[in-house]
Amino acid sequence: MKNLLFLLLVMATSLLTGCKEGQKTTGDNGNPFLTEFTTPFQVPPFDAIDTSHYLPAFIEGMKQHNEEIEAICNNTAAPDFDNTILAFDKSGKILTRVSKVFFNVNEANTSDKLQEIAKKVSPLLSQHNDEISMNATLFARIKSVYEKRNESGLDAQQIRVVEKYYRDFERQGANLPKEQQDQLKKINEELSMLSIQFGDNMLAETYKNFELVIDNKADLDGLPEGVIAAAADAAKQAGKEGKWVFTLSKPSMIPFLQYAKNRSLREKIYRGYFMRGNNGNANDNKKICADMVRLRAEKAKLLGYENYAAYVIDENMAKTTANVDDFLSKLMTAALPLAKKELAELQQIADKEGAGFKLESWDWWFYAEKLRKQKYDLDENELKPYFSLDNVRDGMFAVATKLYGITFAKLTDLPVYQKDVETFEVKEADGKHLGILYLDYYPRETKGGGAWCTDFRASGWDNGKKVDPVISVVCNFTPPSGDTPALLNWDETTTLFHEFGHALHGLFTTGKYTRTAGNVPQDYVELPSQVLENWAGEPEVLRMYAKHYKTGEVIPDALIAKIQNSGLFNQGFDNVEYIAASILDMDYHKLIAPAEVGDVVAFEKAAMDKTGLISEIWPRYRTTYFSHIFDGGYAAGYYVYLWAAVLDADAFDYFKQSGDIFNKDLAASFRKNCLSECGDDEGMVQYKKFRGQEPSIEPLLKKRGLK
Repeated sequence: MKNLLFLLLVMATSLLTGCKEGQKTTGDNGNPFLTEFTTPFQVPPFDAIDTSHYLPAFIEGMKQHNEEIEAICNNTAAPDFDNTILAFDKSGKILTRVSKVFFNVNEANTSDKLQEIAKKVSPLLSQHNDEISMNATLFARIKSVYEKRNESGLDAQQIRVVEKYYRDFERQGANLPKEQQDQLKKINEELSMLSIQFGDNMLAETYKNFELVIDNKADLDGLPEGVIAAAADAAKQAGKEGKWVFTLSKPSMIPFLQYAKNRSLREKIYRGYFMRGNNGNANDNKKICADMVRLRAEKAKLLGYENYAAYVIDENMAKTTANVDDFLSKLMTAALPLAKKELAELQQIADKEGAGFKLESWDWWFYAEKLRKQKYDLDENELKPYFSLDNVRDGMFAVATKLYGITFAKLTDLPVYQKDVETFEVKEADGKHLGILYLDYYPRETKGGGAWCTDFRASGWDNGKKVDPVISVVCNFTPPSGDTPALLNWDETTTLFHEFGHALHGLFTTGKYTRTAGNVPQDYVELPSQVLENWAGEPEVLRMYAKHYKTGEVIPDALIAKIQNSGLFNQGFDNVEYIAASILDMDYHKLIAPAEVGDVVAFEKAAMDKTGLISEIWPRYRTTYFSHIFDGGYAAGYYVYLWAAVLDADAFDYFKQSGDIFNKDLAASFRKNCLSECGDDEGMVQYKKFRGQEPSIEPLLKKRGLK
């Protein structure tokens, strides 16, 4: 799942509508970004924003930010926390405001115009950020405060902010000689442009350059009626009424792989998926990936690190690449034999049916469904009627209410960037406003793949007043079809809980300083999301929300038992494909400059051969569509989901051991130490405040059947 860090400038968003005829805009020169938003709860005024507002707002935002930096540098008073650190921490408000809206909209509902703006503004932002981070006068003032931090009467949080900023400037090249700073600026600009191009290519490869059009009804054999109806709807929207269209978006592709009896068509759609960005066309990503790997290695060398992975992980809980390698190796050693055992079971089913062929990667989903039915008497189509989107959404809200006392009220009068987006006001148990939540559920050609959580405004403080967050969750779930509402599969259900966990992190974040509020190591950031997934499948929770969309009948105990019993289903496959992608990411980013990768496909094969990966399983993301590491902020960091899984399994086990998964005392402690104040100290320190000890890996191994 592509989950971008809250306190970074995240690249995710959607097309803002133009101004309605006769409607007045707000802000200087009619540009709503240039003043505080005057909408309810100060949410973005999407109904007043036109694409023409973005570039001028970026330019004005950078101009004002530069003036603020200049004022700090020209201050004749001796550098101190207020006139240097705090002034810097609160600078760039307009730039932050437009960046959060633009990049969120560009990811969630893009257009040709937005993509053009992104290509124009990305090098400008790269240059702007570099000019600040390599400003010798500014760094000298920050360094002065840093060196005197322990004798200046600062409190613990102020000292932490000073140390974090000093460290940031060091890691961004402030100590480099000018010649090397110029090299670094050029590298950063190139990387920003390559990342934008990678994402644009991915969007085209997923939605524009491939579709499976079926005009023979016999080729639909095996597919559930709901899947067929959705494909008919897609065909109609594509102007191909009377046919059936399947795309490479997962809600369309995965059911086809699971149920379609036509093996050649399963191969065709899966081959279309795993060849994205590797087709030798205008959207080919091979050279982009190689160039980004090379540039990152050069950047790391300039900054004094052996490789880019060492540069990234130095700031994480793992600390060293050796620790990550050891972690992944141990898990692969446990998971690969399980995957091979699963493969043997699948092949046995195929042989028994007289298939007459050795299974390939495009067969796994199809025969895994048969195995699920055979071993657990569980057909996912039995489950889906109990998991309508509205019920799942209300279920995750109910879990949050029982844990934390917060409530959710749907709002219909807030402006949205796309008509299907829902908005909710979130309140504390005492009725106090906590924040606003946007939910954007369904795939579209203008939306990136996967699911993610970002914010349009982060929680914080401004002029002594708390700023309430505006959080956004974006997904790609199976849409409604005809009279049937959106019915989620189990993976989509847990994904919604996952992203909602990130949303709670953003909603609960406290802290006076932008640099530290909610800011955690990258290998901690998935803890708030993954831990919430545990509640989704608990029998007590399932009875709260899993209700048949037609009858309202609560999910039967027999089905709950099947869900519980099948919890270890396909865990070999799931873990191996994820670990393989994590190893691939690490192998690219452990390369030492000059890091010339002549052929990324050959490099990928060598990396996977080294792990012993079986040919029937591809890494979850192959190089040319590995968005997490090439345009999603997770370079040398894809391992973090598994690292955080150790924390989340251990944390939920703590709730289970207490005898109450809604233990109010534990929930209050988790909210305080692991969500609200998580940026107050290092990740493990905050976790231990909740848990009382370091996490054990045992709950994870047990949960995943790896022990």
